Amino acid sequence: MFSVAQDKMYPMTEEGKEKLEKELEDLKMVQRPKVIDRIKIARSYGDLSENSEYESAKDEQSMLETRISTVERMIQYAQIIDNDGTDKDELTVGKKVTFKELPDEEPEEYTIVGAAEADPMAGKISNDSAIAKGLLGHRKGDEVTFPTPGGDMSVKILDVE
Repeated sequence: MFSVAQDKMYPMTEEGKEKLEKELEDLKMVQRPKVIDRIKIARSYGDLSENSEYESAKDEQSMLETRISTVERMIQYAQIIDNDGTDKDELTVGKKVTFKELPDEEPEEYTIVGAAEADPMAGKISNDSAIAKGLLGHRKGDEVTFPTPGGDMSVKILDVE
C-alpha cells in the first residue's frame, strides 16, 4: 500500500507528460528485457553466491523497477499545467521568466516546471526550488527578495512569457 505520497500531484506540461510516457515505454519494453537477459546469462555462470555479474544485474533490475514505479506514479498523478486563464504578465508554473539579480547581474532565463520535468542545464527549474518559490505569483517589472540556501536573493523580473 502506498503512503501519503500517493496523493501528491505532479504539475507538468503536456510535453513533460509525453516525455515521461516515452521514458516509461523504453524502461518497460527495452531496458527491462535487457536486464532480464543479463540475469539469465549471469545465472548460467553457476554459483550465485560468488557471482558479481548476477549481483550487478539484480541491482540494476532493482533500480530499474524503482524508476518504473516512480514514473508510473508521476504519470498517474500528473496535473497538466494550463495557463490559458492566467494574466500574461504573472509568473506561474509553465511560463518562462527572465530576471536579473540586483543590483547589476546579467539577465537569467528559466522556465518554471514541475519537479518531474526539472532540468537546470536546459533552463527548466522546479516549482519546488527556492528561486521558483520566490518568483511564482509575481509579475513582470516586480522587484522581489526571497530566501535561498545561499542567503537572501533580490531580483527584478524583466519578462514573463
